[in-house]
Parts: sequence; structure tokens; C-alpha cells
Amino acid sequence: QVQLVESGGGLVQAGGSLRLSCAASGRSFSAYAMGWFRQAPGKEREFVAAIRWNFITYYKDSVKGRFTISRDNAKNTVFLQMNSLKPEDTAVYYCARRAGWVGSDWAPSQVGSWGQGTQVTVSS
Repeated sequence: QVQLVESGGGLVQAGGSLRLSCAASGRSFSAYAMGWFRQAPGKEREFVAAIRWNFITYYKDSVKGRFTISRDNAKNTVFLQMNSLKPEDTAVYYCARRAGWVGSDWAPSQVGSWGQGTQVTVSS
């Protein structure tokens, strides 16, 4: 059973930056698609960004140009660099993994493994 462990969340003012990390246990990390979802209070969990095994990336429209997803296969880690943060980015951010195709319509029901989540709070 894979373990996904997120870190890097916290409290930041609007316009600031945070970098989330997700370290994965197990083998064959490079073969999986990795991504980030988020869930704000009272809302459904939603797709934020994904990176395929071949480094092709996908983003939610509202984060394009502000967030960047990347991966380091040597360290079994995926990152989410978040710049120009807005109060509406406030949510618990979850790392996700899937053994298969992903795109910008990657749904929570298609996630194979989840991390425990890390809180991101953006103050106005």
C-alpha cells in the first residue's frame, strides 16, 4: 500500500507563495500520474493540477499561470508551487496518484491513492 505524505501548507497573506510537497513510498513512482486536489469547507473536492508520467501537465483554469506542478522521480516527490495566492485558494490540499491516464477532468472518483491533506489558508 502506497503512502503519500504532504507537507508545506500554512497561513499566507494574499499575493504570497507556498510550495507543497508530496513524498510517495513504494516502487515505480515514475510510472504513475500524480496530482493535487483541494477541498474548501462546505464544498466538494476538486481537481487542481496533474502531471503525467511523461511530464505533461494539466491545471484547473483558475490556477493557470499561478500554480506549477512538478515531479522529481529520483526522490519520489511531487511539488505544487503556488504563487499569487488568493483567499479563494484556501482549502485542504490533497496529493493524489493514479495508474492510468489523467487530464484536466481528473475526477476524485478516479484517484487510486490519497494523501492525508495539508491546510492552506490565504488571508485577505
